[in-house]
Amino acid sequence: MKKIFNLLLCFFPLITLNAQINEIGVFLGGSNFVGDVGKTTYIAPEKPAFGILYKWNRSPRHSWRFSYTQSSVIGNDLKSSETGRKQRGFRFENDIKELSAGLEFNFFDFNLHDYHTKITPYVYTGFNFFIFDNLYRYDTSPNTIYSENSHSFGIPIILGIKSNITPHFVLGLEAGVRYTFTDNIDGSNPNTDNPNILKFGNLNNNDWYVFSGITLTYTFGQKPCYCAE
Repeated sequence: MKKIFNLLLCFFPLITLNAQINEIGVFLGGSNFVGDVGKTTYIAPEKPAFGILYKWNRSPRHSWRFSYTQSSVIGNDLKSSETGRKQRGFRFENDIKELSAGLEFNFFDFNLHDYHTKITPYVYTGFNFFIFDNLYRYDTSPNTIYSENSHSFGIPIILGIKSNITPHFVLGLEAGVRYTFTDNIDGSNPNTDNPNILKFGNLNNNDWYVFSGITLTYTFGQKPCYCAE
C-alpha cells in the first residue's frame, strides 16, 4: 500500500501544474460483496474501507477523478437468505486493493470559487484495476481455501451527493458498485483446467463488490476560467 500511496503523491504535482482547481482528500466507509458466496444485498457494508482521492475540476459540472481504495470483502453462506447457500455453508475473505480513474459528473453547477453553500448529486464511472487473491478449493476438502496473488479490472458506477461545508472543504456521501471482469473473488470459478479443483455457483455471472461511505476533500488552485477549449 505504501508504494501505491507514494506513487499517487508523485503524480499529484504533475497533474496540478496546469489545473484550474483541485481537490485532494480521503474516503472512509465500508465494503460488501455480491457473488456466489454469502448475501446478495447490494449495499450492506461488512468490513471497513478507506482510501485517498484526487479530483481535477475542469468545469462546475465535471471533473477527472483518481483514487486508491482498499478493504477486505467477505461472504458467509450462513447469512444468506437462500436455502441452498445456507445448506452449503461456504465462507471466504479476500483483500481488495483498487486503483480507479474516470469522470465525475455533477447534476447541478458546483463552482468551488463561489463560496456560497452548494449541494449537488453526482455520478462517477471510469475504469478500475485491482489486486486480490485468486482463491480455490479441492473437491476432497471444500472447506479449505488456497490462494495465490492475482489481479483484474472492473467498471465502477458510483452515485453520491456532496456539499461545500466550508470555503475549502467538500463533504460527500456515496455508494459505488464495481462490476468486475472476474468470477473468482469468492473462489467459485478458478481459472484452471484441473478437474480436482471445485467450481460452483452461477459460472456465467461475474463478481461485484461495493464501497459505500463518505469523502472529505480539501480544495485548492487558481480561480478558473471555464472557457471552451
